Amino acid sequence: MTAAVTVKAHAKINLTLDVIGKRTDGYHDVEMIMQQISLHDVVTISQRHEDLAINLTSTVSHLPTDSTNLAYRAAMLMREVYGIQSGFNIHIEKHIPVAAGLAGGSTDAAAVITGIAKLMALPVETASLEAVGLKIGADVPFCIRGGCVIARGLGEILEPIKGLEYVWLLLVKPNFGVSTKEVYGNLDLSAIKAKPNTQAMVAAIRDNQRMTVISELCNVLETVTIKRYPEVGMIKKQLVSFGAEGVLMSGSGPTVFGFFKDLNRAKLAHKKMKRFYHQSYIVTTYNGEISHKGDMKGEF
Repeated sequence: MTAAVTVKAHAKINLTLDVIGKRTDGYHDVEMIMQQISLHDVVTISQRHEDLAINLTSTVSHLPTDSTNLAYRAAMLMREVYGIQSGFNIHIEKHIPVAAGLAGGSTDAAAVITGIAKLMALPVETASLEAVGLKIGADVPFCIRGGCVIARGLGEILEPIKGLEYVWLLLVKPNFGVSTKEVYGNLDLSAIKAKPNTQAMVAAIRDNQRMTVISELCNVLETVTIKRYPEVGMIKKQLVSFGAEGVLMSGSGPTVFGFFKDLNRAKLAHKKMKRFYHQSYIVTTYNGEISHKGDMKGEF
């Protein structure tokens, strides 16, 4: 058994996001394409032999370190599900913005789940860990699996697909967060005019049809978030004016990402956006360590 385990917790973007309908339990059924990106937190986990406490620390002072943090809850749940009789020290080196639509909390929880499984040498399969993750949040199973998927249901029914190959993106998060619950709570399904074409996007990714991928970008939650936070729409227009080929809001927002032809163009746009938005990051799509040509935490 190793003394400590370190896991990279990758953020995600939504290439498409469609809301199919509202369920009787108040939640919504979705169909969306989620793609991991190179921007990631670094989560380190070690066993506490002196007590059963979960000791969570972070490089970000405003990140909660109690049961309101998904990573903390993931550690508690792993201990409960697998009967682990020890505590854990968890440290999160935070790079993914909070409340940004990038699954930052979910991916940290996923890293704790996979990290504890490795640390404790648990003989469990990924599907079992995904089932644990679903109890924490709908995005956690995807964050455990990684790569690129079509997600359906609440977001937990995953169909792996070929991911976007090494594409340069500029992420810009405005200086505020957005509540996912608030966005879904104000969604008017009857007012949505443009809906994603999931299969067209899947085919475009599969065939490396870059411009078709860009033309098929669609997120129905923009109808709520941009209306309530017009700055999100302004950022989309700014990115296009600075050379982005296509732009979209990720998740429930407020982070916007833009596609760029090459790194130099992305760097130029980043320099301009960084003056107004300090949480701006040059990243690439990510489909696993083997397929990835570079590794960055977004510190350009």
